[in-house]
Order: sequence, then structure tokens, then C-alpha cells
Amino acid sequence: MKRNLMIISMIVIVVSLGVWFYLRNLKTDTEFRQEPQTSSLDKVSKMNIVTSLEDKISDNTAWCGTFNLIWNDLKNDLAKQDIVFSEQTEVVENLNKGTFSSLQLSENSYYKVYGRPSLDLKTEIEKAIQEKFNETSDILDDFDWSNGGPKDYFLYCMLKKQFEFPNVFTQLENGEFGDVKDVKYFGIDENTEAEVRKQVEVLYYHSKEDFAVKLFTKTNDEVIISKGNNQESFGQVYEKIIQESQDYQGPYDFLESDSLKIPNLKIDLKEEIKEVENQPFYFSNGDEYIIEKALQTIQFELDKKGGKIKSEAGMMVKETAMIIEEEPREFLVDDTFTMFLLEQGKDLPYFAMKVSDISKVQKDVEHKI
Repeated sequence: MKRNLMIISMIVIVVSLGVWFYLRNLKTDTEFRQEPQTSSLDKVSKMNIVTSLEDKISDNTAWCGTFNLIWNDLKNDLAKQDIVFSEQTEVVENLNKGTFSSLQLSENSYYKVYGRPSLDLKTEIEKAIQEKFNETSDILDDFDWSNGGPKDYFLYCMLKKQFEFPNVFTQLENGEFGDVKDVKYFGIDENTEAEVRKQVEVLYYHSKEDFAVKLFTKTNDEVIISKGNNQESFGQVYEKIIQESQDYQGPYDFLESDSLKIPNLKIDLKEEIKEVENQPFYFSNGDEYIIEKALQTIQFELDKKGGKIKSEAGMMVKETAMIIEEEPREFLVDDTFTMFLLEQGKDLPYFAMKVSDISKVQKDVEHKI
């Protein structure tokens, strides 16, 4: 009997260990399979965000006009003058130029508002972007809505656009981009239909390293792609494209022998604009303010079918009422003092007294021994 119990116990132990090892390996295998697979493109360093077309750009940089729109409202509607810091920066100078404005956008593509910071304003914004764009915000929860003052402001903007090409471009074989391999491309090759070629316009072509093309969409959006530009800002690059296009003498049509190769694009950026934060500046009425916090997001995708963009910008602006730390004052009449009595409106007092020995005027006190 004892022998049977021992055998049963051994079987239970072996089975339990087997189940444990199986579950452990299953979990490990599941975790491995669920781990996101990153391509070599994911190893590219985070892109920079610039706030104006005039800002200097580096190799991996993005810009969207949402921050310009709320800056314009801050400058034109609230401050009613240029924003000037004690140590003025090039970023602020460029923002003050107001190069980009809402005139460059259709009304249905953006929403902007400003007002006193409160949970009511936050709710108003959330409701508005839900109704207009069917979107939620990625930045509103990053701001402090609990301590808004009567002269504080919150400025907000969302831009959202989605566009499709009239005809789908050809999905090309994966290729290289610089030293990055296995990059997804779309475009035009010898097998692409003629209708697809018609949605491309050549702005100029000097060589395969120096050109610009325009892609048309079903909407009023146009996509311009150029290569070979080394100007310092997006504004300068765009000016160069326009000038080169006007001077170009070659064919603008995309010919049957021409080919086009564009990488799929996808970015998701969120950045705090620290260059404008916590620097005192003045409204035209003399009130002093600081930008407590400024945020911008840019999400953009492009592939053979079309593209989409969503961008938000928000800015919490606080009045900086001057707080004077007053030193406590003690009016202690506990040593020699002088007193006068006079009638209101008279030039001279009618009584004066100087006291250095309080016992002379208080009979019930004694001198310290």
C-alpha cells in the first residue's frame, strides 16, 4: 500500500513539474512572439520640430503650422504687439513674423480657440474636435487646468487633413535609403498605367540628385517632393523650388520613360517648445505674462494611396503679477518715544511729549533690577 502511495506521489510530482515547465515555456514563447518587430527604420533618431518656416533645419526635421496659428492669436489678439523676451531668441523673432496664417488653410481643415483656462474650456475643445474631426486630443491632459487665474489664457489649435491620389501608385520592390535596407517604396515604373503618370507634374529636373515633382490628389491638396536642396530653412527650400520651377525649360509632363520612387512615410512626434517657456513678456496694456507650457504634435503618413496629417498645438499663458515679499514690520513702542497731539488741519501740535522712563507715566510699573 505504502509502495503504491509512493508511486502515485512520484507521478503527481513529475506531472506537476511537466505542466510548470510547459506553461513557463508557453509564456516565454508568447512574450517573444508579441514583442513588436522593429525594422531598421525604427532605429532612426527622433525627428526635430521647428516652429516656423524661417527656423534653421537639420537633417531630420518637421514643421506644421498649428503652433504658428496660436502664436498669431497670442500676438495679434491678446498681446496686441510682438512678443518680446528680455533675451530675444531667433525662434521668437521668426514666430513674430507671422509668415504662416489661417489664410493658408481652408476652414474645414482646422479648429482653433483661446480663452480662460478652465475645465469648461477643456470640455469645449474636446467636444469641438470630436464633432469636427472625430478626434481626441493628445495634449490637453498634459496641461494644468486647476489653477487658472482671471487674466490667464489657454490657446489651442488642431489641424487634420486626409487626401487620396486619383489613382493608386505602383507598389515598388523594397529597396535601400542611404544605408538603411528593406525600405518600402511606391511610385511609377515601366508597368505603371498612364493615368497614374498624369497625377505627377515635374517642377524641374537637373539630375537624379536635383529635382522636384508635384503629386496631385482628389482634393485641393498637393504634395511637393524635392531632392538636392541644402538651404537653411523650409522657407528657403520652398522659395528655391518655386524659382527653379519658373526657370525650368524642360518638359513638365511625366513621360513614359520617367520613373518615380517615393518611400512610405510615417511620423508621430510630440514636443514641448521649451524655447518660448517661462520668459517674461508684456501685453500692450503693460500686463506681464509668461508662457507656462507649450506643446505641439505632428502625425503624418504617406503611401501609394494617399496621406493624412493631424497636428495639435497648445499654450498655457499666465499673468505674472509682481509679488512683493514684504518684510514684517513691528511698531513696538517699548523704548524712548515722542508723541504729539494736534487738531486736524492745524499747522502746529497743541501737545508734545517725549518718554524715556515709562515709570514716569505709569505709576504701577517698577524698574528692572
